[in-house]
Amino acid sequence: MRRRLLLLGTVVVAVLAVVAVLATGLGRDPSATASPLVGRAAPDFTLGGIDGPAVTLSKLRGQVVLVNFWASWCTECHDEQAALDQTWQRYRDSGMVLLGVDFEDTSDGAKDYVHQSGLTYPVVEDKDSKTALAYGIRGIPETFVIDRTGRIVDRIIGRVDADRLAGAVEPLLKGGTQ
Repeated sequence: MRRRLLLLGTVVVAVLAVVAVLATGLGRDPSATASPLVGRAAPDFTLGGIDGPAVTLSKLRGQVVLVNFWASWCTECHDEQAALDQTWQRYRDSGMVLLGVDFEDTSDGAKDYVHQSGLTYPVVEDKDSKTALAYGIRGIPETFVIDRTGRIVDRIIGRVDADRLAGAVEPLLKGGTQ
C-alpha cells in the first residue's frame, strides 16, 4: 500500500511539473508576444556582405527596409524564399530594401544557398550574432519592418508570406505609418 501511494505521489508531482512548465510559457506562441523594439529606432549595424560590400543599416535611411534573419539550414527560411523574392522584385524600385541577415550559419553554407537559390537582394553575415542579439532574435526566420525614419514598425516571427509583406510595406512606401 505504501509503495502505491509513493508511486501515485510521484506521478502527481511529475504531472504538476509538466503543467507548471507549460503554463509559464513553454507552450505559448512566440509571435503572440510583442517585441519591445517595435516603435523604437532599429539597432544600427554594419555587416559584411556574403558576395558584396558591407551594409550599414543607418545608411539606408529614407527607404523602407525589411531585415530578414535566416540560415541555410533553416527549412522555414527556404519555404519563405519565394515570398521574399516576390516582395523584393515588386518593391525594390519603389524605395524598399530587403536585407537578408545570415545568422548562426557557416559562410560556405550561406554562400552555397545564396548561389543555388539565385538571391538577388543584399545578404550579409552576422558572424558573431551581435546583431541578432540586439534585435532579440528568438529563432529564425524573423523579419523586421523598418520605416523611412529608421523606426521598427513590425516584427514577424516565423515564415512570412507575400501578402503580409505587401501589407506591411505598401503603407510605408505611400508615406503612411502602421
